[in-house]
Amino acid sequence: MQVNPEIHIDFLPVLIFLLLLAIYFLPTWIALLRHHINSLAIFIINFLTGWSLIGWVIALVWSVKRKE
Repeated sequence: MQVNPEIHIDFLPVLIFLLLLAIYFLPTWIALLRHHINSLAIFIINFLTGWSLIGWVIALVWSVKRKE
């Protein structure tokens, strides 16, 4: 069976993109796995301000903060 080179997709950029996406949403995953009461708010902060790094750190700290 011969592979058509015109249809060949390089999977390394796709793999890197998925890895970066997983890291970007790490605070959301942590909040969901810990059943955090504010998971939706953490997701919104992560989604809207995560690109700024400050928003990402805020979401990360909030997601690992002990539930009271």
